[in-house]
Parts: sequence; C-alpha cells; structure tokens
Amino acid sequence: MSKTIKKIGVLTSGGDSPGMNAAIRSVVRTCAFHNIECFGIYRGYQGMIEGDFKEMGPRSVNNIVNKGGTILKSARSKEFMSAEGRKKAYDNLVKAGIDAFVVIGGDGSFTGALVFNKEFNFPVIGIPGTIDNDIFGTSHTLGYDTALNTVVEVIDKIRDTASSHNRLFFVEVMGRDAGHIALNAGIGAGAEEILIPEEDLGLERLVESLEKSKLTGKSSSIVVVAEGDKTGKNVFELKEYVEEHMPEYDVRVSVLGHMQRGGAPSCFDRVLASRLGVKAVESLLENKTNFMVGLINDKVALTPLEQAIKGHCEVDKELLRVSDIMSI
Repeated sequence: MSKTIKKIGVLTSGGDSPGMNAAIRSVVRTCAFHNIECFGIYRGYQGMIEGDFKEMGPRSVNNIVNKGGTILKSARSKEFMSAEGRKKAYDNLVKAGIDAFVVIGGDGSFTGALVFNKEFNFPVIGIPGTIDNDIFGTSHTLGYDTALNTVVEVIDKIRDTASSHNRLFFVEVMGRDAGHIALNAGIGAGAEEILIPEEDLGLERLVESLEKSKLTGKSSSIVVVAEGDKTGKNVFELKEYVEEHMPEYDVRVSVLGHMQRGGAPSCFDRVLASRLGVKAVESLLENKTNFMVGLINDKVALTPLEQAIKGHCEVDKELLRVSDIMSI
C-alpha cells in the first residue's frame, strides 16, 4: 500500500446513470476496508472548485445500492474548463488533504481528469458511468444494462398497443453517437427495423422493409431509432416520410427520453459497480494513475484514460446480422 495516499475523493460527473450510487458505495467501503479516509465531492467538478466536500464512511452509503441517479449530484462545469477553475479545484483538494480522486462519468469527465492530472500531477482513476456504452476499454458501462432492460420493458408495452390497432411505432432511444441501446434493445424487443448512427439504412430501404413485412402478414411494426440515426432525419420526419409513402399505416412516435436514465439499477449494474469501485481504489493505492477501470472479457482491467477517451467503441457487426435475420 502506498503511504502517500491517505484520503481519496469520489465524484460523479456529466449525465447520471443507474449504478453510480452503487459505485460510490463501493469506493467508500473499499477506502474504509483499507483504512483510508474518503470524501464525497458534490456536484462534480463544480463542487471541487467550490470545495463542496463531505467525509463519508461505510454507514453514510447505507441503502443506496438500489437507487438510481447519484447522491453526490452531478453538474456540468464550464469553470473547470479554464486553467483558473482547475487551479481553484486543486487548491481545495490540497486544503482538504485529499491525495487522489475517483471520477465516475463519461469521456468528458475523463478528459477533465486527464488534463487535471497533467497540470498538477494529481492521481486520478475513472469509472465509466453512462447508459450509452460508448467508452473504449469496457464491454459495459454503468447504467447500460439497466437502460436496456428499461427500453425493452417499454417497447413490450408499446407493442401491445401497436398490435391492437395495426399501428407502426417509431420508438426513439438515447444514443446520439452510438447505437448500442437501439441495437440490443431492438433485438431484445423484437423490433422490425433498427436505425443506428453507425449504419445508414436509408429511407427507401426502410419503406421497402416495412412493405415486405406487411406482405408477409405483419399487421403492426416497431422501428427502434437511435437519436443520432444516420438517415439525418429526426423521428418525426421519419414518421412523415413513412406516412407519405405508406398511407395505409397509422404511424405513431414514442420518444423515451430521460426515463432511460432513471430507475433502480439491475443486478448486473450493481455487481459491476461494486467490482469497479474496489479496483479503482486499490489501483490508486498501488500508485496507478490516469487509468479507467472497465470490464474486458468479464475481467476487471485497466485502460489508460487517454485511450478510453480516444478509442473507438464499435457496435457488434454480428448483432447487426442477427437483427437482419430476426426481422424477416
């Protein structure tokens, strides 16, 4: 164990995701296990700039493993993007005696941590928390599994209405730059078509596919659309296009929005958060810094933060093939 690290801070930054509380709990209790003090940093990097710290012990994280969101709150901080803002944050950490911190968030949060480390040589470790699953160096980010289950459950309910009324539903899910939620939830919920940012299906092919489905006896259809779909059309424009070319369909739109980011985390996310929190703290105690902890081949592994930020996280091509076969 390193003698230099006696106090570790933990913060959540960027968008919230289910499993963040479970990760906070894991960091706090791993610190306690190793007789290290732990401080919660409230409201992300903005709280770091304002010195919004609170000491946390094992009992301060009771009954949060099952809660969505983050008890430490999250906020975007423009001030932290400036050298002056980061210097304020550094001074506050030093004043509080905090020797290192764990940041739970996405690539924006990791970029901030990386810059901070380069400027002040301050030990940092990242835990990936985002429902989009778009971070390189881990097969699963915190909240992704929960979001998938939420989306599938909602689409199942929508399908009941679609089949009762011979309707076509466009269901928009989160994923501006990554189609992981749309692709996996689409297959899991039996969607007829899946539109994602990584693949350009094209509007004509979409109509052809829907017409083919109709000819084979399908009286209702579900099309799952990632918000960053490559057709360049938003979900309401897609609706208008299909109505124009297939007037026989009663077309409806359902935008799932922020409900995907809420709710109690799944068992998978709770276990993942617990594993990543332990690895994050123990890596800092081993003098490892500038890494992200993630899941690779079901083993907890370290990826350099820079690689996690810049690396490209691709969708599974085999899943695209499976989706084509399943939509016949």
